[in-house]
Amino acid sequence: MAPSSSPSAPPPGSSAPRSVHLGVSGELARILPDEHGSGHVLQIGGHIQSHVDLARPGHIRYEYLRRMANVLDVLAPPGEPIDVLHLGAGALTLPRYVQTTRPGSAQTVVDIDRELVSFVTAELPLPEGTVLTSLVADARDAAPCLAGRDFDAVVLDIDAGADTAPHRAGRGFYTDLLGLLSPAGVLLVNIGDETGLHLLADQARELEAACLDARLTGVWTLADATMLERLSYGNAVLAAGGLLGGRLSADGRTWEGAVVESRELTARLTAAGPHPAAVLDPAGTAGLVRRIGLA
Repeated sequence: MAPSSSPSAPPPGSSAPRSVHLGVSGELARILPDEHGSGHVLQIGGHIQSHVDLARPGHIRYEYLRRMANVLDVLAPPGEPIDVLHLGAGALTLPRYVQTTRPGSAQTVVDIDRELVSFVTAELPLPEGTVLTSLVADARDAAPCLAGRDFDAVVLDIDAGADTAPHRAGRGFYTDLLGLLSPAGVLLVNIGDETGLHLLADQARELEAACLDARLTGVWTLADATMLERLSYGNAVLAAGGLLGGRLSADGRTWEGAVVESRELTARLTAAGPHPAAVLDPAGTAGLVRRIGLA
């Protein structure tokens, strides 16, 4: 018998968590109380995927998401709404943060599993006033459908490890995503990697090539400083877009439209943590890629 696509309620008197079978991935998604603190966790296929604290939606536990949030914080003046595309739903941790810090922001989330967003929002309601559009699609298929939109931020947080589907990584996909940005927008990509960080280096090269296609300055890297120093496993964020240095002029001679000066941006994002924090501008990212290649 095919698994049900609707949330399953626990038996009367049971404290078992609610769950739903995800139709495309075939995994079981469950929401459980956080055993190590306040809030709840989303578990998919037996692995904890997200953390949400309904009482403190501005609190972000996972470091890579906190680093992404720090970039969103400098996109516009405090409290000003922004337009964000989230590729990968999870427990909607980042959309909750955006609504809390920038009420009235227009947000779009894309996930391949039809059941996930409705399950999460039913069990862990979004902050009041959240404007969220949910699209059921593969992230690569959704990108062309969204062409013509100007997002202030595009967040790619799908299959963050070495098993990432090839069509959801690489130069072509990144070029599509950069094309969805407003002139001062930013693309944020979560990369989860093993010791050696060869996937991180590979995707940084791919994103750099896409930046050249889009006439953008290059790739920034945000991560734990110790992780980059030791080339140890963990999650890093690659970032690119007009916010991070502007676009090359039509004559190919000057850079235009930088929102925040590079040194100022580096200082702000480094100070924001989590610590120890490393924030590499395009030159620093290129140096990291070379060092990984020589290791």
